[in-house]
Amino acid sequence: MKPTTSLQQPTRQDQSLLRNTLLKLTATQKIISVVVVAVVALVWYNLLNRLIAFGQGIDYSGLSALGVEAVALLQQYNPFFWWGVVLLCTLIIAYFLYSFVQSTRQSVRSKLVDEPTIAMLADELSESALEVLRWAWNDQRQPISVGDLQLAAAELRNGRAGKIELARSHAALLSVAPASAPVDERLPSPQNYG
Repeated sequence: MKPTTSLQQPTRQDQSLLRNTLLKLTATQKIISVVVVAVVALVWYNLLNRLIAFGQGIDYSGLSALGVEAVALLQQYNPFFWWGVVLLCTLIIAYFLYSFVQSTRQSVRSKLVDEPTIAMLADELSESALEVLRWAWNDQRQPISVGDLQLAAAELRNGRAGKIELARSHAALLSVAPASAPVDERLPSPQNYG
């Protein structure tokens, strides 16, 4: 068996460089998302207080034709109704805010990375980190996007460089193994299991 040459594992500097690069590329989206969520939350809090105050100020005595019991029931459950309206509106607003943040994140993920940034990464990343970046760059007919860099950063943290090296080792072993096994001891190919 041949000894395999293994690449040096990515360093914390590689992870830090990718993280800082991504922070620069996504900072605007993050700031806009936080500002929009904060402004909407403040406006909704103001409207929520007004809505609750409006609900507490309603007088149902004009509905005495329905009967005293019906008016007492309306007065008793009035706060619950208005809090239910507040809860429903809060859920709707939260859904729209979540959709807004997700759409801005998706927009940033598809943003193409400029050439000077890629040149800087190519110069400063270790060879194993560059391997992970090449692995994350799925469609090499397209330029590298922020999403590719995000995937590379996540895979770098999860040990993708070691997995790439292990896959190379397995490929090298499997390219040698079938020739050394006798023909009658080899397993049938998956196509024969039809």
